[in-house]
Amino acid sequence: MNGFSRRGFLKSGALAAGALATGVFWRQGPALAAPQEKARVFFSREISAQALQKLYAQVNQGMGGKIAVKLHTGEPHGPNILPREMVRAFQATLPGSTIVECNVLYPGPRQSTQGHLETLRTNGWTFCPVDIMDADGDVDLPVPGGKWLKKLAVGKHLLEYDSLLVLTHFKGHTMGGFGGSLKNIAIGCASGKVGKAQIHREGDELWSGGPRFMERMVEGGKAITTHFGPRITYINVLRNMSVDCDCAGTSAAKPTAPDLGILASTDILAVDKASVDMIYALPEAQRRDLVERIESRSGLRQLSYMKEQGMGNDAYELITL
Repeated sequence: MNGFSRRGFLKSGALAAGALATGVFWRQGPALAAPQEKARVFFSREISAQALQKLYAQVNQGMGGKIAVKLHTGEPHGPNILPREMVRAFQATLPGSTIVECNVLYPGPRQSTQGHLETLRTNGWTFCPVDIMDADGDVDLPVPGGKWLKKLAVGKHLLEYDSLLVLTHFKGHTMGGFGGSLKNIAIGCASGKVGKAQIHREGDELWSGGPRFMERMVEGGKAITTHFGPRITYINVLRNMSVDCDCAGTSAAKPTAPDLGILASTDILAVDKASVDMIYALPEAQRRDLVERIESRSGLRQLSYMKEQGMGNDAYELITL
């Protein structure tokens, strides 16, 4: 599994399971204090606007100016997308913030800007401006050290923002295995006509999956993280975690894992690994479907390749608020 074995995840998951059972998350005493080099990931069991505010306060030090809030607004009537009222109450506390999206590559209403705007209204994203960032085309961002991509075409409007808040509904994904913060920015900020095809295409095959797709997705994400530098932060909401992405709309499979809470960090690798660790820590019956989806798609390659690309730290301290 390219550096992240099922056995290793289950071992870390067992620790997380014990922590879940006791309500204590790696908040050791002085003799077992976490090394300073570990990334910090903040956790709340509560899923609410208030919890989002508390978590964001812990990780927002580099944020300022015009803030783009990247989230998945979903296909029409999607049953699992983030609750609009929760996001509305949270977004109201973020001065200068705008929800941002890009058009999609696959056929559907969100393939065009007009259809996308209509879907936003259908799904209740009407409480603040929503910027379809590739409505006026795209621009290229470099991918430092990319093996597959040297540049990524992103929505042109992305350059108008000073900071990026990645607000992610963590769940499974048909091609990615799971969709966390990495998928949210790599696919989500890529322009619909050009950038998404750059990530999804391998040779003559457009919808190519597997480990190399994960690597292209990571490289796409690296273009975004490099552009924003310290002015980016990540929040994963572990709620209604279907094996399918919110792009599946009403056809998404019913979630079989319980809601777990919210994770936040300034480290993209740490926040996505902590999310995956929590899935693996669940009892077998609750984790089975998501784990099968992750492993059958080589989804863990997202994590190992982010580490290889120097995008974050896979060693983290989980701090419960």
